Amino acid sequence: MRTHHCLQLVIWTCILHMVDSSAIQGKDNSHFLRRVVSLNKDDGKMLHRTKRGWMWNQFFLLEEYTGSDTQYVGKLHTDQDKGDGNLKYILTGDGAGNLFVIDENTGDIHAAKKLDREEKSLYILRAKAIDRKTGRQVEPESEFIIKIHDINDNEPKFTKDLYTASVPEMSGVGTSVIQVTATDADDANYGNSAKVVYSILQGQPYFSVDPESGIIKTALPDMSRENREQYQVVIQAKDMGGQMGGLSGTTTVNITLTDVNNNPPRFPQSTYQFNSLESAPLGTHLGRIKANDPDMGENAELEYSISEGEGSDMFDVITDKDTQEGIITVKQNLDFEKKMLYTLRVDASNTHPDPRFLHLGPFKDSAMVKISVEDVDEPPVFSKLSYLMEVDEDVKEGSIIGQVTAYDPDSMNNIIKYSVDRHTDMDRVFSIHSENGSIFTLKPLDRESSPWHNITVTATEINNPKQSSQIPVFIRILDINDHAPEFAMYYETFVCENAKSGQLIQTISVMDKDDPPRGHKFFFEPVPEFPLNPNFTIVDNKDNTAGIITRKDGYSRNKMNTYLLPVLIFDNDYPIQSSTGTLTIRVCACDKQGNMQSCNAEALMLAAGLSTGALIAILLCVVILLTLIVLFAALKRQRKKEPLIISKDDVRDNIVTYNDEGGGEEDTQAFDIGTLRNPEAREDSKLRRDVMPDTIFQIRRTVPLWENIDVQDFIHRRLKENDSDPSAPPYDSLATYAYEGNDSVANSLSSLESLTADCNQDYDYLSDWGPRFKKLAEMYGGNDSDRD
Repeated sequence: MRTHHCLQLVIWTCILHMVDSSAIQGKDNSHFLRRVVSLNKDDGKMLHRTKRGWMWNQFFLLEEYTGSDTQYVGKLHTDQDKGDGNLKYILTGDGAGNLFVIDENTGDIHAAKKLDREEKSLYILRAKAIDRKTGRQVEPESEFIIKIHDINDNEPKFTKDLYTASVPEMSGVGTSVIQVTATDADDANYGNSAKVVYSILQGQPYFSVDPESGIIKTALPDMSRENREQYQVVIQAKDMGGQMGGLSGTTTVNITLTDVNNNPPRFPQSTYQFNSLESAPLGTHLGRIKANDPDMGENAELEYSISEGEGSDMFDVITDKDTQEGIITVKQNLDFEKKMLYTLRVDASNTHPDPRFLHLGPFKDSAMVKISVEDVDEPPVFSKLSYLMEVDEDVKEGSIIGQVTAYDPDSMNNIIKYSVDRHTDMDRVFSIHSENGSIFTLKPLDRESSPWHNITVTATEINNPKQSSQIPVFIRILDINDHAPEFAMYYETFVCENAKSGQLIQTISVMDKDDPPRGHKFFFEPVPEFPLNPNFTIVDNKDNTAGIITRKDGYSRNKMNTYLLPVLIFDNDYPIQSSTGTLTIRVCACDKQGNMQSCNAEALMLAAGLSTGALIAILLCVVILLTLIVLFAALKRQRKKEPLIISKDDVRDNIVTYNDEGGGEEDTQAFDIGTLRNPEAREDSKLRRDVMPDTIFQIRRTVPLWENIDVQDFIHRRLKENDSDPSAPPYDSLATYAYEGNDSVANSLSSLESLTADCNQDYDYLSDWGPRFKKLAEMYGGNDSDRD
């Protein structure tokens, strides 16, 4: 109670002081001070100030009152109050009636509830003084303020309950880490209730905090992440300027030291040992090595390399980016017989060094790697990766065309045998000597059919057949001049009847299956048997073509409708090959421009003197003849045919006819009996009377038939034989002698004249006669093994 009365005394003292010294405030000066103005119109007296009415300006009240009685705020009083209870005080405004209550008789104001300045720090109220009898206000309504005084009832609070921060390791002292902030809900303008001071409760001696700003800084130099990475710092914020009795709050700050590249890599051991088979393929992983780096992330990234020196060309090291390991691999083929042990120097270095810490030492390390090569049984090795051999196509069977060599790379040096992979030589054209690797032919070669042969040779160790290797052998067949040139195509050549001498009627070209290295060069000439042709001549154009030129003016289809012109063609390679091509030249009717119009047989028949009427008569005769044949066949079915010859012994009226087999190879034109009887009566332009010839060899006209002594001897010999033969036909019979000409160049093919012993007879020449004699060549020209 004593404290309560003292507090009231202080409040009233303040109120009285403020009322006496303060100026008029608010919009209406009558709230605090009443002025009475009296004006007398009659005497003109001056204005007089009356006594003050209301006796308050502002009330103060402490928050969070915890007393048993209601808190007394103040008293309202007007000079119009005589103390007789005639006036009534009324209070309106903020909290009137529920928070603040007034005694209407005495004007005493009390706080009905505990107030909180943080909720509302100022209340504006209005007071009235009313005459109970008249109900009129004795004073104008006045406004006054109740202000809540703050007490230190709120502790500082941080914006976060937990802070997270990081700072690079090895940072200097005083490096800022993070700033923390705490707020106090108390009145910052009244006392020190809201003045906050920061301090560190946990985290010394590594970190410190600025007491005013709350900035956390490093307190120790060269803190290493590798030694300690995480720190937990507790910061306190205390009001009342940090004095005794102030309220406080705390927060936790988790600080992480981030990594910097301040540690060089180091190998855990100085020497590593690995083994490798000498047959290890290129790129084989032999082992892994790793240098330790306590840094993290890109600061711990390493790159491995092999220093120049022994083994740097045989092995390589690659870096595994995931594990930061160095992988030793095989770079070149190993050979136990050449070298069994390699010693390498492998370096590991940081890929992202920090220039600030280069003074700590070189950021790389080295280690020795020893690799032992182990021996294995290896297959044979050829002296080359492939072989190329060349051979002439006319080489004899069994000739050696080249040699392959292989050796055993092992120290045992096993014996090797050679063989040809028959899947690459299905026709068995080649074979190989199993001991020395010499390749030879088994069959004749032909460049025109197979210019290349690709075979595979296998080398196998005799003691270990599983160890084998293969090599390709490319055999090129070289060309020899074994084919004669021939016409490049079939030429349909014609000459106009009105052609002039020296006119070009055809240009011919040739082809050759051979392929000489200097290219083809062909020559064209007439055949030696007929060097001069009265109708055409051959002109060599010197460009592997020839032109056919006419040698006379005009050609007649009545006399000759087709000419055969033999052309001798030969090349310039060795040995020279030649052939004779025959060009068929037809005589045709042409217009004035030389365009062919007709070359058919109708023109020939008209030229022979047959008119159109004669042709019609011949056709009628043919029709009648066919009719008679049909009738004769019908009668033959009805009756039996009578024999024409009654007696077979009666041969006086018979005509004995010998089958004319035609002439031999030297006989190129048939002849009639009249010519044989009287050769002098033969005319050059006389044609055969029995058969119209299809073609006439004009080249044979240069040699008269009656000058052929061989034909005369043949006729006289046959006549003599017939005269001396008692069984010959009668003299009135017709005997036809078939002249076969001279002996054939092929000689006799009969086996009657062959020798009794086949082994003394050589039939190899049959293979040169062409495909028509292939069967005979196989029967008589084969080897003894084939006949067996």
